[in-house]
This record gives sequence, structure tokens and C-alpha cells, in this order.
Amino acid sequence: IAVGVATVATGGAALAFAGPIAAAVGSTGLLGAAGTGTAISSLSGFALTKASLAALGGGTLAAGGGGMAAGTIVVATTGAAVGGGVATGVAAGVARVNHKV
Repeated sequence: IAVGVATVATGGAALAFAGPIAAAVGSTGLLGAAGTGTAISSLSGFALTKASLAALGGGTLAAGGGGMAAGTIVVATTGAAVGGGVATGVAAGVARVNHKV
């Protein structure tokens, strides 16, 4: 149950904060250029957020990518996977400790 709760919680948090998470990644220069050809890392504010989400979603809708919606799903899914993985590791460690007692 704890693993499921952690997965839902981290996925939900990643979904709620998908924009700022994507913008943080985009500002580092890891995402390349926006659909306009402008370097995403040179953008700011909502333009940075939108371009970063679109890049994570496979590109703009006009270019055949999934756009911002797909980018939001990528961020939320990644958050859920990381949360589930961490919770599984913690649960396994607790189980080992409990069996040694």
C-alpha cells in the first residue's frame, strides 16, 4: 500500500508542478531549441515553460509532436515512476530490517 501511495503522491506532485519542473530542465540547455528555432534556455517565464513542456512531449503539435500536453504526461509519469521506485526500495529495506530483529 505504501508503494502505491508514494507512486500516486509523487505522480500527482509532478503533474501539479509539471510546468516549473519542465522550465527548470529547459533553463539548463538540455532541451535544445523551441519550435521557433530559439534556444529554450534563452527563454523566460511562460515561454520557457511552454517550450520546455513541448520539447519533453516530442515537439510542437505543428511539428508532429505531442506538444505541451504530452510533455506534462512525461513529467507526471516520470515522477510517479521515481516515487514508486524509491518507495519500493525503502519498503524492501524496512522488510529486511524487520526480518533481522
